[in-house]
Amino acid sequence: MYISKDLKELLASVDHVTKIKKNRFLFHEGGIADKLFIIKSGRIQIGKFTSDGRELSISICREGDMTGELTLFQADAKYLFSAKIIEDAEVAIIKKDHLERELMHNSPLAFEFMRWMSEHLQRTQTKFRDLVLHGKKGALYSTLIRLTNSYGIKREDGILIDIVLTNQELANFCATSRESVNRMLNDLKKKGILSMDRNKIVVNELPFLKDEINCDNCPIYLCRIE
Repeated sequence: MYISKDLKELLASVDHVTKIKKNRFLFHEGGIADKLFIIKSGRIQIGKFTSDGRELSISICREGDMTGELTLFQADAKYLFSAKIIEDAEVAIIKKDHLERELMHNSPLAFEFMRWMSEHLQRTQTKFRDLVLHGKKGALYSTLIRLTNSYGIKREDGILIDIVLTNQELANFCATSRESVNRMLNDLKKKGILSMDRNKIVVNELPFLKDEINCDNCPIYLCRIE
């Protein structure tokens, strides 16, 4: 989504910047939500993490993305998800009360920020829709489609997803097991729908994935993994 110069300047009014190593957490679900975060570098996985080690991934944030914004204008707000560092990251921190004050005194800016958040919520809703309506196979196909829109590089043989994800990480987006994802990916490879290039997935037949889940051809800004 296009972000105006004014909104960029507001988001740049950070309290401080910190570096966080891979596999650490930026924040935990249920923690006091008094800060928002802008990703300067690295990647951060947003999702649900249970005490027995299960994960449900919602999105992957990268440079320029914001997280923690869903708690704005809520008294005693708590984070709805957890944020795990999956690639060494540098994160800019904004105090929530500062951002709220600025938005309250600038109506055009507040409107733009609301529109930006609305698109974020729509992306999350469509991910849950795909999981509920199409099951685990549909969730995997939907995740692969979203990855092509977020990280895809077009080639003669298809679209290279330019990010390395393990089968377990893919499974976390689909609320299923690694073994199930292994079977589904192997089946797609046998059919020539997918292939691999240096641990990265190449989608050779994107229309097949879309047809299998009756793709609505949503706008690209909604059909992304961020």
